[in-house]
Amino acid sequence: MAVKVGIIGAGGMASYHYDGFLQAGAVTAAIADPDTKRVEAFTKIRPVGKIFTTLAEMIKGCPELDAVSVVTPNKFHRPVTLEALEAGKHVFCEKPPALNAAEMAEMLAASKKSGKTLMFDFNNRARPESRALMRYITEGAAGKINSAQAAWIRRAGIPGFGGWFTTKALSGGGPVIDLPHMMDLALHFMGYPEPAWCLAGVFHDFMDNKAFKGPWGIPDSVNGITDVESSCHGMITFKTGQVLSIRCSWAEFVERELVRASFQGTKAGGKVERLFGIDGIDATSIDTCSLYTEEYGVQVNRNLITEKDESMGRVGQAANFVESITGKEKALNTAEEALILMKIVDALYKSAASGKPVQMA
Repeated sequence: MAVKVGIIGAGGMASYHYDGFLQAGAVTAAIADPDTKRVEAFTKIRPVGKIFTTLAEMIKGCPELDAVSVVTPNKFHRPVTLEALEAGKHVFCEKPPALNAAEMAEMLAASKKSGKTLMFDFNNRARPESRALMRYITEGAAGKINSAQAAWIRRAGIPGFGGWFTTKALSGGGPVIDLPHMMDLALHFMGYPEPAWCLAGVFHDFMDNKAFKGPWGIPDSVNGITDVESSCHGMITFKTGQVLSIRCSWAEFVERELVRASFQGTKAGGKVERLFGIDGIDATSIDTCSLYTEEYGVQVNRNLITEKDESMGRVGQAANFVESITGKEKALNTAEEALILMKIVDALYKSAASGKPVQMA
């Protein structure tokens, strides 16, 4: 019997979830969204068995669902996930996991109580480049990883003005919480160590300047709120002695949009990177994956050649969710790791607000 999934929210990421579930042999049996026009547009391209407006309606009207996929604004990740877990469904949730670590801890506890899988769309772990580089790491080619760097920076890419992305009550924050992918990928390469200290600063430049919106196509909300940061720079130390530097932005004066996770080990260093098109369009993007090492007294650069994935692992991560709940693959991420990530997000904001280093429990 094929796994049956219900999607909550017909927004932009829902199509990747649908395609990934289909790739893994699952069936999207239902979708729920109060925006009927958005659902109609979605189901014209990707057929779905039943349509609802809420999760409660969907669970009642489609009790045979095995899993629920959460594609909602950040504020609703926690309540929707808890409702699905309490109904005995596995959950695949969009990033970020929650608004803060306290919410994520509650979601983790609910997952354990229900005995159901809780995973998140940390899609960059599923990129072909990341999988290839991770194999070198797990087989010891990098040695002990001492340091890593995570960056997702944009010159002009504020996702709408006054919509839910720029409204802290709905999103939880700006690029720190919207672009955690490279931080997660760097932590993945490092073995997800326990954090010790955080020092960070956030900036709010350009949040009132629509010239920095960029080509994201997300509508503005007239007289809406823009009370989140535009950029963040931080440093995390870990109980293992490892260190991680973090840089993320929606708007900064840089050459072009850059997405990168890099690390330095005792045997080799490495990098996964995407340079987005200079106008923000993927058609001119450049993906690279490299390993830097020494062989026979000579410094060596290895370029790992993998198939280009324009979804940046989004389809692959959704497929991995299905494969993991059926026991065919190991889960690419865990709820325990998501809690560590959210603790770091909280610490970045806390350090920036206080102007002081923050010790993490």
